[in-house]
Amino acid sequence: MQRLYSMFPRGGPGLGLLLLRTVTAAMFVLNVTHRFNFSSRALYWAVVTLIVMISFSLCLGFLTPVLAVVACAAAVANLFLADQPGNFVYIFRTLTAAALICLGPGAYSVDAKLFGLRVTIVPPRKNMP
Repeated sequence: MQRLYSMFPRGGPGLGLLLLRTVTAAMFVLNVTHRFNFSSRALYWAVVTLIVMISFSLCLGFLTPVLAVVACAAAVANLFLADQPGNFVYIFRTLTAAALICLGPGAYSVDAKLFGLRVTIVPPRKNMP
């Protein structure tokens, strides 16, 4: 009997990864806008546009591993720059982004469409004499 493994899980796990991407994008926005203080309007709108593009791409599942690293880095930066040391909210934000890095985007993502729903076929084990 052959086992099929998909790099982009469907069904319940795929929906779970969609929710994880959405939550990571929302927490990225909270992490980056936490210390939002710009004197220039042009710089303000450039940063806002970049934040919106990154969070929207995360929600859609476009370049998920790369953008999840960016979200994780923002959470780690806020962890060390926090006003209250030991604030567990930033630790949970870091762990959520790290989980997305490890798990990938899922079947309901742009990455799955770009890189294909490849299936790995693992042959059955041979019994050793």
